Amino acid sequence: MPKSPDARAFGSVDTWIFDLDNTLYPPHSNLFAQVDERMGAFISGRLGVDLVEAKRVQKSFYRQYGTTMRGLMSEHGVDPHEFLAFVHDIDHSPIEPDPALGAALSLLPGRKFVLTNGSRAHADVIVRRLGIEEHFEDLFDIIAADFEPKPARPPYDRFIAKYGIEPANAAMFEDLPRNLEVPRALGMRTVLVVASPDTPAETIAYRQHWETEIGDAGYIDHVTDDLADFLVGVAETLKPQD
Repeated sequence: MPKSPDARAFGSVDTWIFDLDNTLYPPHSNLFAQVDERMGAFISGRLGVDLVEAKRVQKSFYRQYGTTMRGLMSEHGVDPHEFLAFVHDIDHSPIEPDPALGAALSLLPGRKFVLTNGSRAHADVIVRRLGIEEHFEDLFDIIAADFEPKPARPPYDRFIAKYGIEPANAAMFEDLPRNLEVPRALGMRTVLVVASPDTPAETIAYRQHWETEIGDAGYIDHVTDDLADFLVGVAETLKPQD
C-alpha cells in the first residue's frame, strides 16, 4: 500500500470526504476514549450490568452492527438521540486549533465533507475547535444516515445521493480499515489515517485488534500517519506541471 500520493492518484478528485474521530484529530487527544467510557456507563445503567459486562456488550454490538448504538436500538429499543447526547457529553478541551490542517485543506480544490458515525453536534464542536469549519460544505452524521452506520453501504449511498457526488471523482479518509471497503468498491480513492508511531499506547487501549487490522486489504490505496502532511503532498501533485 503506497504511503505517498503520486501525480496520477488524485488528479480527477473534486470531492474530499473525511471521517471525524481519530481522523481529523490524532488519537493521542484521547477524545474517543472518553466516548468509549461513556458508552460503557450508558450500557451498564440501561441494562443493569456491571462495567465488565457492559464493555463486552458494547464491543460485541459494535462489531456486529457497525456501532454500539445500532445494536442497542435493535436489541433493546434504545432511543438513539438519548444515547448520542449521553456519550458525547465529554470534555472537548483536548482538541486544539490545527492551523497546519486548515492550511492543507485550503490547498485542495473542490468540495469537502465530514462523514461520521457520530452526531452532527459532536462533529460541529470538533471542527470548530480545530479551526477548520470554514473548509467543509457540510457535516453528514449518523442521524442524516437514518442511524445506519458505516461500514454498511446504505449510509454511503444516502450521502452520495444527498450531495450529488460522483464516487469516481471522490476520495475518502478514514481511521478504520473496514470503513473504506465500500468507498473503494464505489470507485473512490481511499486513504487510511493511522496513529503515529509515538502515540502513547494508553490512548488507544480501548481499540480492539480487529478494528485496526489491515491485513491484505486491497481496498486501501494509501496510508498516512500525518493527515496534514499527506494533504499537502496531494496538493503538490495537483499543481500544473511546467
